[in-house]
Amino acid sequence: MSLTADMMELREADITKHMTAATALLTGFDHTPRIASAAPAEAAPERSSGVGTRRRFRSTTPGLVTRSTARPEGVHLIARITGTDKDDPIPSPQQATLLTDLRRALAIALALAEHYAEATGLADLRRANLAGTLPADKKSDFTELMAAEALIAAHVFANAAAYLLAPHGSETTVELGEVEELLTDHAQMALQGALWELDQRLAREAHDDSRAIATAQAYAEQLMEKAALRAQTAPRLAPFTNASWRIEADDLTIRGFAPSTKGKSQTLTMSFKKPHEVVGNHIAKYQALKLSKMLMAYDFDRRLNPFAELGGFIFTFMGDGKPGTGKTTLIQMMAGLIKEYCDNAGYPFRYQNLSTDSIDSYQGKSAQNAKAFINNVLDPGVIGFGTIDDIDQLAGKRGDRQSSAGQLEITAVLMESFAGANTVVR
Repeated sequence: MSLTADMMELREADITKHMTAATALLTGFDHTPRIASAAPAEAAPERSSGVGTRRRFRSTTPGLVTRSTARPEGVHLIARITGTDKDDPIPSPQQATLLTDLRRALAIALALAEHYAEATGLADLRRANLAGTLPADKKSDFTELMAAEALIAAHVFANAAAYLLAPHGSETTVELGEVEELLTDHAQMALQGALWELDQRLAREAHDDSRAIATAQAYAEQLMEKAALRAQTAPRLAPFTNASWRIEADDLTIRGFAPSTKGKSQTLTMSFKKPHEVVGNHIAKYQALKLSKMLMAYDFDRRLNPFAELGGFIFTFMGDGKPGTGKTTLIQMMAGLIKEYCDNAGYPFRYQNLSTDSIDSYQGKSAQNAKAFINNVLDPGVIGFGTIDDIDQLAGKRGDRQSSAGQLEITAVLMESFAGANTVVR
């Protein structure tokens, strides 16, 4: 295995030693929600008319009114997941896969949190705090490091879970709200809060095995996004964000708070053209052939094309010509060449076209469709090639009153993605 200068290997032994703790988290623990609210329990039937089943207690002690009165709840994810099909006492293959991937993700998160604690001195501060010998001038550092460790554990758990569950997903989708129970006390508390909220979502959404996996995937993505946003303003995270970790057994690479994706090829149903079938503008044909070969030089380990550093790499190009001059034919030739190259090299290839179907009447939906197109094509885990056929019909000119709101949204997304402040040419 070849590693880059900023990449370190997370050994399997470091992950395996945390499997017991990960299994204990899935088996059961008690957690009192501090930010999120538990789903309301089913109301018990009243014993008699007009008499309630439970009296509400309100403390009269000053200061206690503002405290959370939530009771600790038992979180038993193994029982929750295996209970989705109540008629069968034996776990199904999908349930076993979900539990195995969640346990693996928890062990990876605990292992990376331990590495962070050792590298930053948090482990020594924690031992001093347990012994009661933590200096007063180190308390603020200790608090900041604990919060950073909690964010790392939460994001790595969500990142690994989403990555491991991706091959087992189906067409079933689940819409979840924003993650709330993201606790930054320490790594263990962060994972317990995440698992408690996942248990709540599974209780509400997981009516069968496919919905259970879809719910876990959706929650992992939401948790990743929430932890990454919180990490933008959190201190003490440089030792984690400046390094990459490689887990060879899972083919997983963790790069800070960036989501890990495993590139998948897509089946193309389009008519390809061979180079000898394309006649006419020989300059455009030569540039297309040259660019197709440049794309194949992409380095998946560095996630960078060397031509982007050396120069001459064409990130975006526009084919301008009258109808019938061969613009679409040139696209078919390039897509066919790149696909053939990728098939021979064993690289994942992804082609996508942005068409007028992306324009939606709902406000903001057109921008979401365009952004999804950009994210799919610019996925660093694949060789991506995206086309926008007839852009004059798709995007609108800024300030043009005749352009629809959807067209202007697509224009804004394309400009921000191709030449914006956050554009990264790979």
